[in-house]
Order: sequence, then structure tokens, then C-alpha cells
Amino acid sequence: MSDQTAVPADNLVYTYRPSLLGSPWVFTLEPSSLTWAWGNRTGRVGYDAIRRLRMTYRPANMQSHRFMTEIWAEGAPKLQVVSSSWKSMVEQERLDKPYSDFVTQLHARLTQVHGAAEFIQGSNPVLYWVGLVVFAGVSLSMAALVVRALQGDALGGAAFIAFFMLLFVWQGGNFFRRNRPGLYRPDALPELLMPKV
Repeated sequence: MSDQTAVPADNLVYTYRPSLLGSPWVFTLEPSSLTWAWGNRTGRVGYDAIRRLRMTYRPANMQSHRFMTEIWAEGAPKLQVVSSSWKSMVEQERLDKPYSDFVTQLHARLTQVHGAAEFIQGSNPVLYWVGLVVFAGVSLSMAALVVRALQGDALGGAAFIAFFMLLFVWQGGNFFRRNRPGLYRPDALPELLMPKV
């Protein structure tokens, strides 16, 4: 859904649909500003007015490989650029290459203006560490249930719990591995928070 045809060479357009029935978000990187449109709402933000970017890994129920860049700027609402788009009632489309191109170019333009933007990666630190403790506790509890089931010769129950424990650890571990809080440099984007192209 990214349309970069009929756009001047200095401009880069990225479009995604956050919901099936809603209007698409359209972002355009112009020589000196970022413009955005969502339905009948539009805006323009100079690159020097962008104060903060946050890159995260945000899997969704129908798209487990999904990334988001949040942009905070003076005079604009929080803008969210997401790496997937609704395509139909039951399908979301991955926009890995257009998303990577857009986010990389956005950072390059922010570097050129030498603004005061802060570049944050991962989740909110408080939520991350609380979530990690809960994740570890649930994982250990499930492991203890597997051991108890094996002690009681309930092999079917142990296998059933072990399967869900492995799935939970794999999915949750990937989420926490990618979303570790920190800062990054705009000329070295975090690989774990960018889709592989």
C-alpha cells in the first residue's frame, strides 16, 4: 500500500491502514518537513520540531511481525508509523521494505537538521521490567506444573502444558528481547526493531 509513484525525488510517501474500516495514514517526507494526513485531519511538522522518536516491536493478533515508530513533535498529535496494513477482513499486509525505507530516510533527515530529538528504543522502562518479572514468574510456574505432572505420571498433561509453556516462552522472550529499553543513535538504527528486508 506504499505509493511512491508520481512523487518528486525529494519526497518519500508511506501509507498504511491501521484498521479495516478507518482512513489510511499517509506520511510524506518533504525536503524540510514531515506531512501527515488521516481522514480529514492533516498536518505539517518541520524536522527541527520533532522532539522524540520511539522504535518498538509491536506484534498484533493477526500480524506477529509488526514494528512501530512513534513520533512526538511540537504542534502535532503523537504520530504512529506501523509496518503492517489492513488488506481485507482477515488479512494484514506486511510493508517491510517501504517501512524500512521510510524510517531510515526519516532518521537521515533528522540528522541533517541537527535538531534536539531524542531517539528511544523499546518499551517504557517501568512497564518493561515489571512485565519481565511477571513473564519470568509465569514461565517458572508453568515449568513447575510440568514437573508436577511428570511426578504424577500424567504424561499427556505434562506434554500439553510443556507445549504451551514453550510457545509462551518463545513469543514472550522474543517480545522482551526486541523491546529492551534504551537509546540509539539516528545513524545506527536498532536491527531488532527494523523488519528484515
